[in-house]
Amino acid sequence: MSIQHEIPSYLTPHEIGPWGDYLEQIDRVTPHLGSLARWVETLKRPKRILVVDVPIERDNGAIAHFEGYRVQHNTSRGPGKGGVRFHQDVTLSEVMALSAWMTVKNAAVNVPYGGAKGGIRVDPKTLSQGELQRMTRRYTSEINIIIGPNKDIPAPDVNTNEQIMAWMMDTYSMNQGSTASGVVTGKPISLGGSLGRHEATGRGVFVVGCEAASRLGMDISDARIAVQGFGNVGGIAARLFSEAGAKVIAVQDHQATVVREAGLDIAALQAHVAAHGSVAGFRNAEELKDRSQFWGLDCDILVPAALEQQITEVNAHQIRARIILEGANGPTTPAADDILHDKGVLVVPDVIANAGGVTVSYFEWVQDFSSFFWTEDEINLRLTRIMREAFTAVWQLASEKKVSLRTAAFIVGCTRVLQAREMRGLYP
Repeated sequence: MSIQHEIPSYLTPHEIGPWGDYLEQIDRVTPHLGSLARWVETLKRPKRILVVDVPIERDNGAIAHFEGYRVQHNTSRGPGKGGVRFHQDVTLSEVMALSAWMTVKNAAVNVPYGGAKGGIRVDPKTLSQGELQRMTRRYTSEINIIIGPNKDIPAPDVNTNEQIMAWMMDTYSMNQGSTASGVVTGKPISLGGSLGRHEATGRGVFVVGCEAASRLGMDISDARIAVQGFGNVGGIAARLFSEAGAKVIAVQDHQATVVREAGLDIAALQAHVAAHGSVAGFRNAEELKDRSQFWGLDCDILVPAALEQQITEVNAHQIRARIILEGANGPTTPAADDILHDKGVLVVPDVIANAGGVTVSYFEWVQDFSSFFWTEDEINLRLTRIMREAFTAVWQLASEKKVSLRTAAFIVGCTRVLQAREMRGLYP
């Protein structure tokens, strides 16, 4: 299925990328929006795009410039919310799409946020700690005019972490003249971060995975899992599945793919990655020479938890899993969705599967405003309840309308966003 879209003047046809995938997803959900479809162009046009120059002084005295972005896709339901990634392949199209998926995700799990996203095109491994801090602080100063606890709240994403968030919070606070802990989430506990936030996205993937498996009559304790990406999302999801008795038979990261039919020792693998930076060279596992073989492995659940556009029409035919849990944002293209549907593969979409992170970010934001913090058990119980309720609502709607879980999730999310848009009206 190929749909021609009006390409924004600031993107060339070659640059449409992930934004094109998102637009096609919106076109697929539009027939299900009823009278709200008159507002659908709202979802196809980001509210605000900020492209900034991020100059820093390198340790050797040279001046380096990096391109940074912050996109606020929609704020009809509340302030923008979405992560910041530091990656050498960051593009405007990617950040636009990620911000839009955040809009749908936040609405689908019914947290009172809009969608936003940010990034800098840089390989952070090429920077010293001092250079990384200077870049983070300059980027924060450049986007300072559009972020804030009630305007847009960044969070960690690819190659960013608690330390990056601490620098962002401090920079914003210095510019404001007072401490503003609620300007970012995913902060260190000592600066107003929330217990359970570090594990939240991976835990949400696990909770939704268990719900999906139960609908198919699959016993998690007997399931075979393959995970792409072994960072904060994939690594934690793999650990939780393993602790539940499942066999994680394969893990792929940016350097290698390791496989063990009897199940990988996830704790040992995590220790290996902490020491060596990759799963490559892990003992007691076979290392596949051809990365593409990963997609054809015999497993029950496949968890793409790396970057977008990983499952395409090129490799979707190879997939043998019964369930795909999208730990990453936008890992499956619309063309691949069609192939997987025809194969009978259940795809649990990113806007539900990986919403645990933003859900606990919401908890952190609430705790910062009230200056009253919850226990980790309370956090995990609230997270589990919200994830299960959101999945159940999407599952029921998919059954009623005989559509995919992705379309059902988009119906739920887009309906809530457009209802808010319609009730608020246009100003002036």
